[in-house]
Amino acid sequence: MSDDRKKLKDTRRWVVKIGSALLTDNGCGLKHELLDNWVKQIVALNDRGIEIVIVSSGAVAEGVARLGWKTRPNIIHELQAAAAVGQMGLIQAYEVCFQKYGKHTAQILLTHDDIANRARYLNARTSLNTLLALGVAPIVNENDSVATDEIRLGDNDTLAALVANLVDAELLVLLTDQEGLFTANPSLDSTAKLIEEAKAGDKALESYAGEGGSLGRGGMRTKLKAAVIATRSGTQTIIASGNDNSTLIKIADGENVGTLLTTNKEPITARKQWLANQSHLLGAVTLDDGAIVALTKNGKSLLPVGIRVVSGDFKRGEIISCVDKAGNEIARGLTNYDSIQAKLIMGKSNKEIEEILGQLDEDELIHRDNLILT
Repeated sequence: MSDDRKKLKDTRRWVVKIGSALLTDNGCGLKHELLDNWVKQIVALNDRGIEIVIVSSGAVAEGVARLGWKTRPNIIHELQAAAAVGQMGLIQAYEVCFQKYGKHTAQILLTHDDIANRARYLNARTSLNTLLALGVAPIVNENDSVATDEIRLGDNDTLAALVANLVDAELLVLLTDQEGLFTANPSLDSTAKLIEEAKAGDKALESYAGEGGSLGRGGMRTKLKAAVIATRSGTQTIIASGNDNSTLIKIADGENVGTLLTTNKEPITARKQWLANQSHLLGAVTLDDGAIVALTKNGKSLLPVGIRVVSGDFKRGEIISCVDKAGNEIARGLTNYDSIQAKLIMGKSNKEIEEILGQLDEDELIHRDNLILT
């Protein structure tokens, strides 16, 4: 048992994500027996003092089964309809299972707007923390019945990582139909080995990752991405099989289950987590070399004089990306000027800005308190 595994025995707040491949019987309804087993384990962990938020896939797959469709549709409005129908069965199944153990459940449906809007982000955080304090089991899913590709949070691995940030979870468990991350596809290569432990964000792991199946959007690649997002709140990640009847218990006991993706990063503030987690940015500014050094090495704010190009259409107070000449993101943050003003003042000193705009509202385009390096 490694030291990192031993530390998991002391964790007290988890986010557990259960994927579509586990929840549905190849698209033909929910696997109620397996669901009951996961709930039984979660209740047992609750009794140990471990708080758990569940992020559950399966709504679309359950809806497809209920509607009698043979395959998952590709048309947005049909996917939304399947999600709306399937969500009813999914939550009902969880409610029935938890009631056997005298536990209450709560449904939380999140959208991109709930993450992008600062007030709604904080409301979601408060709501989840309150439910956990009350001993209620929160069941989280993306609100697929209203989401579109343009405003989608993504897959539920990503959602689970964002929820881990929201509630400052110590551990993110991504349950799948595989034992963990292997060096090759174990069903095709008999020499494939399970990677028991690695650092979240290790680029070498990406070569081992595959894509998602027909019932869900996730795959190993999305799980690796989720692990990186989880590090923003100092959260460790485990990718493990949900087919084992005691996976969660074994993890809590520190056993070598699945792939543990570790982090030694200190948690960043909730505000900067929120900045980092925005997936839809309305604009970008290209920085010169001096500005990049000021941000990355010296911890300074971004001044207009260090900007060479302004792109996009954004308003004051919106989040924009800061990129280098090659388009690689260096940082992101809340802008003090809109895109029209930013184009007028880029490359200018404070004295010149005051002459151009007639006044100097802020010295910085982005203050360092409202900026996060990426």
